[in-house]
Amino acid sequence: MSVLNLSSLRPPSDAGLEELGQLAVTLSARLTRSHAEETAAIIANALAQIVEVMRCSRCRVIEFDPAGCVACVHLARTTGREGSADCATCDERWLTDRLTRGDVVTMADSLPGGTAASMMRAPRPGAFVAVPARIAGQTVCALVVESATAQRRWPQALIERLQLLAELIGATLQRARHEVVLRANVSTIEQLNARLEADNTYLKEEIKAHHDFDDIVGDSAPLRLALSRLAQVAPTNSTVLLTGPTGAGKELFARAVHERSRRRARPLVRVNCAALPPTLVESELFGHEKGAFTGAVALRQGRFELADGGTIFLDEIGDLTPDIQVKFLRVLQEGEFERVGSSRTTRVDVRLIAATHHDLQMAVAEGRFRADLYYRLSVYPIRLPSLHERADDVPRLVWYFIHRHQRELGRQITKVPQSVMQALQDHAWPGNVRELENVVERAMIRSEGDTLYLDDPLTVVRKNGPAPDVPDNLDAVQRQHIEAVLERCRWRINGAGNAAERLGIHPNTLRFRMKKLGIAVPRQLRHHLPSTPTN
Repeated sequence: MSVLNLSSLRPPSDAGLEELGQLAVTLSARLTRSHAEETAAIIANALAQIVEVMRCSRCRVIEFDPAGCVACVHLARTTGREGSADCATCDERWLTDRLTRGDVVTMADSLPGGTAASMMRAPRPGAFVAVPARIAGQTVCALVVESATAQRRWPQALIERLQLLAELIGATLQRARHEVVLRANVSTIEQLNARLEADNTYLKEEIKAHHDFDDIVGDSAPLRLALSRLAQVAPTNSTVLLTGPTGAGKELFARAVHERSRRRARPLVRVNCAALPPTLVESELFGHEKGAFTGAVALRQGRFELADGGTIFLDEIGDLTPDIQVKFLRVLQEGEFERVGSSRTTRVDVRLIAATHHDLQMAVAEGRFRADLYYRLSVYPIRLPSLHERADDVPRLVWYFIHRHQRELGRQITKVPQSVMQALQDHAWPGNVRELENVVERAMIRSEGDTLYLDDPLTVVRKNGPAPDVPDNLDAVQRQHIEAVLERCRWRINGAGNAAERLGIHPNTLRFRMKKLGIAVPRQLRHHLPSTPTN
């Protein structure tokens, strides 16, 4: 930034009016084109020129904040040193009080009203003039010119020139303040827009899937116990650990906890830890900076930032790697983390719901899961019962899935034979509710009328006594079960109470299975059965 060279000007008069006028014109042009960052340097340059033109001891600009307190002092001296003081000291209160009221203060050789010169911050000044700049009824700053000469006049024309300079500087300071505030507001708006865009992106991903928060169907005792624990913990901010077999409905429970909490106005962000590659888990959870790694073309907010103020659901948390477990523990304990490629700490307020089908206590004993993380997660564990434990809920679930899928499948199922329902209740359901839904949907596709028939026979699991000795091959299991049912029905396929109805499938489907599996009617019974298959 260049400094005006006034050394070629004629020696200033006592007033220096012409030089001050030229300075005002030049200063106005420079301040008009300046940015907030340049304001302090331009003011320091102008003060140095005022000292040179007026041949005074020093020149100051005192900045006032909106409350009328001194915020900053810009200073130039005859020695050419430029700088700024932090603030005026309290022994200048008399002067600053006058200036904030809008008074022009002048002194020739003594302070007005008999005020002792020792009350000023500097040693006894010879003379000074202080001119305030007021904008919208408020003093923004004051220009103070001090002279070591004991006798010096301050004519009105000179005061008017100084008033013009003070107002130019005051207007620039006010504009710089507004610019700083505007930039801060723009930054805040950009951050909020980024947050809203990230939320919107996530919600668009989530809306692709159908979610009904009343999907927890059933009234069995094990389910009621789990729901009662859910109702107790949902209104709190405590961490919840959902345990149970795969397909038992852990995500439905997580959504039910969130919807019944004080955070329901903010999103529930879901992360399947088992589905993320180990190299992307940290970036997915905590986000990354632009250029943090190959392919990081833009800043990305992690799932914890998206869930700020809401809830994050970490499914299959038992699959987290040990290094991610350490960073995850820090988020739980302190609520802070760093994005990948950043050293800046980000703080979030998130409620955690975790879920796993693993036995975490055994994983801790085997050294595969951190004990301190396990204790932080298991603040309030809820065990979800398997479908085999709640067989009484199977009929309600079957009808729920029928009503849920029949419109999209173009079916109108109104009947479920007792044999079909009994087969569904007796099944082991290793895949739990998810497997039951798939079986019902497949049966609906197979059933063209108003009655539900199973596409494949289900293996009966005896609830009491030792488990039957069954082969490992699936076809062999089906063959063994179909032959057992046919034997009990004396190899009759059609009719009420016979094999097809007991298996819950259509008679033609049973005949197809028998042919595929190589099941033949015993020779001694062939003459008792119809020679031509009928429906």
